[in-house]
Amino acid sequence: MHTLDQLKAGQLAGIARLDLSCGLTEFPREIFELADSLEILNLSGNALSSLPDDLHRLPHLRVLFCSDNRFTELPASLGQCAKLSMIGFKANQISHVPAAALPPLLRWLILTDNRISQLPDELGKRPLLQKLMLAGNQLAHLPESLANCHNLELLRIASNRFSQLPEWLLTLPSLAWLAYAGNPVEMAVDVAGDDATPNIPWPELELAEVLGEGASGIIRKALWKPSGQPVAVKLYKGTITSDGSPLHEMQACIAAGLHPNLIKVEGRVVGHPDDQAALVMDLIDPSYRNLAALPSLASCTRDIYESGTRFSLEVALRMARGIASVAAHLHRHGITHGDLYGHNILWNAAGDCLLGDFGAASFHATADSVETRALQRIEVRAFGILLGELLERVEGQASDELVRLEKSCCQPDVLARPGFDEIETMLGSIQHH
Repeated sequence: MHTLDQLKAGQLAGIARLDLSCGLTEFPREIFELADSLEILNLSGNALSSLPDDLHRLPHLRVLFCSDNRFTELPASLGQCAKLSMIGFKANQISHVPAAALPPLLRWLILTDNRISQLPDELGKRPLLQKLMLAGNQLAHLPESLANCHNLELLRIASNRFSQLPEWLLTLPSLAWLAYAGNPVEMAVDVAGDDATPNIPWPELELAEVLGEGASGIIRKALWKPSGQPVAVKLYKGTITSDGSPLHEMQACIAAGLHPNLIKVEGRVVGHPDDQAALVMDLIDPSYRNLAALPSLASCTRDIYESGTRFSLEVALRMARGIASVAAHLHRHGITHGDLYGHNILWNAAGDCLLGDFGAASFHATADSVETRALQRIEVRAFGILLGELLERVEGQASDELVRLEKSCCQPDVLARPGFDEIETMLGSIQHH
């Protein structure tokens, strides 16, 4: 994090990224002195409500973060920034998004947790748009023009007011990661009863160290005293994340039931002193590690793998089978995961793997319909992308059948893609040589 003093003293000349969070109520004009070099500007966590009209005087600006400020509208000056492609205004009070605010190269737009009830048609005229994050607003419709966004791969519209999903949405050729939980369209679906999930009283748990933290909560190691068993406890935050509501995530985790490629839920916590929602889950063996890291600003929708990551064909095939099997299981239960990605998969050297993080999961009708089939096959594209990432890292030659399967899963015609039952059968018939 930089300081205002450093900026004013001219000590930051030549920097490409500026991070300022110091209670700013207005945009410091000294930022323009960095015009020759500045590419990424992060002004999140201030008290700003406007940006200067001449923001385009930062000609190299590609990325702008202004989350946790006091904006009530998306500044129109953004639209004049020729190179600006990523915009983040999460957790403001934005109710108006003017068409003029959308720059021509817009690729990644984050407007999570605002008060937006309508978006301009202009949004569909941004052909590079790849990632659109709108969870936690007041939207009941999306502009029809978005049907033209053939590069749109990730869409988050959880916790809004949609009573139906637009038909064109289900035909977008590149869409792979969709989250729409917490809308009337989803709440109309009967969720399988979770009476089988036991309640675990808070005093029965003795908390130990933090194992990990994500957008939706903190995972801690704990001792479940009656059984003497070490477990993991996920304590959910109540706030809206970029995927949606953590409480919907918890509901999906429970409804997912048992599967060898899922982390087992032991029960839900009752009687937390602050009424915090929490789940008790099996503790994962330390031999498991994350398959990939989250996408970067540059990769946008693609995970980052460590440079030396390599698998034998046997291990890659085993992981692909495991993930296809658990995805088929979820779809049979009327759940789309919404975030089928390497960074949400834990694996070990033998190719055993576990799919985690239900933050973007949504419920759909289990009866066969065009909508259900399309929703499931949007997720099949995510699997196809993952399969491609595994095949790129296979030692030696990947089999032609696997390459064909990847292409089939990623084809632009959504309903022509195979379903996960069919994918499982195909993977089962492939021999590793």
